[in-house]
Amino acid sequence: MLASASNAIIVGFNVRPDPVAAENADRDGVDIRLYRIIYDAIEEISTAMKGMLAPKFRDVELGRVEVRQVYKISNVGMVAGSYVLNGKVTRGCQVRVVRDGIIIADDKIAGLKRFKDDAKEVAEGYECGISLEKFSDVKEGDIFEAYTVEEYRED
Repeated sequence: MLASASNAIIVGFNVRPDPVAAENADRDGVDIRLYRIIYDAIEEISTAMKGMLAPKFRDVELGRVEVRQVYKISNVGMVAGSYVLNGKVTRGCQVRVVRDGIIIADDKIAGLKRFKDDAKEVAEGYECGISLEKFSDVKEGDIFEAYTVEEYRED
């Protein structure tokens, strides 16, 4: 009854359940796991616990971009004429806008162009045009730190 109330599983080592208890568990949808080898029980419980852990997220730095000129384009809005200082920048990646060493915005790249063509990514040493989704107060000399968010699990 306790396992049913708390959505738990019952783990048994070198035991057999009482027939009435087994029937009650089956009726209530309680999982009973029986083991004869203790290492199997330990391994299965530890993998189940790892699966229950919430995934963690970390930022993966892609590159740094310097804003060289800001253009106002009708129907598009603000476009930052930029130069990729190191790494790369990809369309759809996250961007931290850094001005005078202070992060003033965290946004996502809406558009990435190389000359007049859309680009999936722009590598180090190339120029590009970048438009952001929300932030529009970009000034010359701002630095865009491009990054992606990656999900990982600790083992």
